[in-house]
Amino acid sequence: MTQTDTATIHPQALSRPARIAWLLLILATLYICYFHNLGALGLVGPDEPRYAWIARAMTESGDWITPRLYGKPWFEKPVLYYWGAATSFKLFGVSEVTARLPSAISALWATLALAWLALRLYGAETARWLLLLLPTTVGMIGFSHAAATDMPFAATLTIAMVFAARLLGLVPSSAPSNSFTSFTSSTSFTSVLFGFFLGLAVLAKGPAAIILSGGAIFIWAIFTKRWREAFRCLHPLAIISFCLTALPWYILCARRNPDFFRIFIIEHNFKRYLTPEFQHIQPFWFYVPILLLAIFPWTVLLVPSAIRACSAYKTRRSASPQAIFFLSWSAFTFLFFTISRSKLPGYILPALPPLLILLTNMVSKIRQENSKRWLVFVVSAGLVAVGIAFPSVSKRLPTYTDIQPAPLATDIALLAVLAGLAIVILGLLRRHRSALIAAVLSVLVLAVGVDAFLERTDPGLTARAAFMHAGKIWPDFRVDRAATWQLRRSLFYQLNFYAHAELQEWKSGEPKPAWILIEPAFEQQAKALNFSCPQYLVFPAVVACKNTTSSDQP
Repeated sequence: MTQTDTATIHPQALSRPARIAWLLLILATLYICYFHNLGALGLVGPDEPRYAWIARAMTESGDWITPRLYGKPWFEKPVLYYWGAATSFKLFGVSEVTARLPSAISALWATLALAWLALRLYGAETARWLLLLLPTTVGMIGFSHAAATDMPFAATLTIAMVFAARLLGLVPSSAPSNSFTSFTSSTSFTSVLFGFFLGLAVLAKGPAAIILSGGAIFIWAIFTKRWREAFRCLHPLAIISFCLTALPWYILCARRNPDFFRIFIIEHNFKRYLTPEFQHIQPFWFYVPILLLAIFPWTVLLVPSAIRACSAYKTRRSASPQAIFFLSWSAFTFLFFTISRSKLPGYILPALPPLLILLTNMVSKIRQENSKRWLVFVVSAGLVAVGIAFPSVSKRLPTYTDIQPAPLATDIALLAVLAGLAIVILGLLRRHRSALIAAVLSVLVLAVGVDAFLERTDPGLTARAAFMHAGKIWPDFRVDRAATWQLRRSLFYQLNFYAHAELQEWKSGEPKPAWILIEPAFEQQAKALNFSCPQYLVFPAVVACKNTTSSDQP
């Protein structure tokens, strides 16, 4: 059996009430972080409404091969998210919740797969804490609530890497009790699953999945000198499974659309990575703060965990193959996207799961030692920092009241500070496990509070309520007689999705439409052009202004 960290694990059996309590806490964490209030916000940014439109078009047209935006082929991303959202729309109807459901389900499966790996490598204690800490990170909460390709890609790649860990011999084998168990634990079966989920990752975002998995395994082989195990990932069954999963859609789409290869492979993969053509230019250090924010509120544990890891390395003068695997996985992902000329926050998401499993294992070890008190103090400091910073952050958002900071934002900030103080008290009383669990519960309550805050600020953040407001103010309002004017592209795509039509942009010199949809900042300009705009105490993201020159109306 391969030497693993499990050799030093001495699991302590939990009582029945403790097991029930842990189960309830884990279920509550998974639900609140991944599924609670998925529709708190309307579709955000330019990507969510575009991807949701394409998925809705699939259900309406019956064409599940060619993604189409406004009736035209759209090859910016592969098809996996669209399939998931289109299926969700068919089963449960079209809404923000069903548009984001594929990402939430993807996050859940990735978390469970990684928890299984943590269980086999590091024991039940680490697995339990992983099921609490990973879902409560900002990155996992945020992208599980996004109707986008980032979470399906990161999740399928994570599951593929879990099976890669088995192929690399990092997971200790259990003695098979029957032929079925023997087959499911065999290299052949693991190879099939590895190829299948890697194929899904390629369907989620493209060839980057092959590069990220292959690069991580290659670096692991360099440091461990275990090339024989690394080549197991090229098992014929893995290759066949990968090809049967990923290639059919690519082949069919390319046959139906001759320009698919040029647009998707050349423009949206090679050019996006190698050139600044798509305008997502960021400094080389961009992903450092993004990654730190993605693992918040557990970012505060990085430094003490790193110090402990360095101390352990100096003592043993070696790192376990498992630790090298997770470090290679996270570091290569970070390096790969740092080199890219186009940088977006979601690109770094695949680096989050391996980093969290290392962090959770280190925290679990520290918690079992005598140095627990400072760990509790560090966690409490993070929550207090949230309480201090949140009112300032909320002032930058268009809120539902002219009171700044908004009352709900003040409540959230106060709750975070009180939670941090309560955790300090528990630490002083040497109730370290209770303090860490209280920290998780505090994050869950704060997540619910932030969801409520975002739901109330939604009219100022997205265009979801624009048509409803216009209908209340102008009972004769009709979408087919409206046009947009000087809108940001994100709001333009949002309005198109909710209008279920591609709205036209009005330009000066053209006949005036009956209504124009604008941002509040352009209200005075619209009034100068004889449009009547309503008055709002707190302006929404988009307002409808009516043409007061009847002769200009169609």
